[in-house]
Amino acid sequence: MTTVFFTSDHHFGHRAIMEYESRPFADTEQMNESMIAAWNEAVAPEDRVFHLGDFSFLNKEETSRILSRLNGYKTLILGNHDRGRSRSWWLEAGFQEVSENGIIFKEFFLLTHEPLYMNRHMPYVNVHGHIHGQKYEGNNHFNVCVEHWNYKPVSFETIMDVLTSREAQMGDRNSLSEN
Repeated sequence: MTTVFFTSDHHFGHRAIMEYESRPFADTEQMNESMIAAWNEAVAPEDRVFHLGDFSFLNKEETSRILSRLNGYKTLILGNHDRGRSRSWWLEAGFQEVSENGIIFKEFFLLTHEPLYMNRHMPYVNVHGHIHGQKYEGNNHFNVCVEHWNYKPVSFETIMDVLTSREAQMGDRNSLSEN
């Protein structure tokens, strides 16, 4: 059975991201290898992964080597650091699909790199990356940046469990304030 995963902001080969985000790696080689291992620990070859941007700072050959080692059918939504390269560059590097824009998943989830404005009355959840260790509160945003998920892709099932738990907590708070 295929499992669907979401992730973002690996920044493969980006030395400065380790300092910016206090990543616990000695160097980019350790970071890259640790993230490849974490990905493959979570994702089986038959699974599907939506990468929500900022995948690699490496050249096409090195990026292709990493992609060939990662399990799953991989779709990239271009992030701000990916846009300097064409859609065809990313396809040639090894992604099976590449989108320059967001994707609507299961008619309810807006998959984007950068978080979109969402208010509590909107019936959608914006699954996004870009903001790394930061987090928006509420049920309308879900941050899949690697910093939040121990450098592993997060399953759709986990996202649903977290959103259901958040909804229950919001309901509990609302019922307490009504009493």
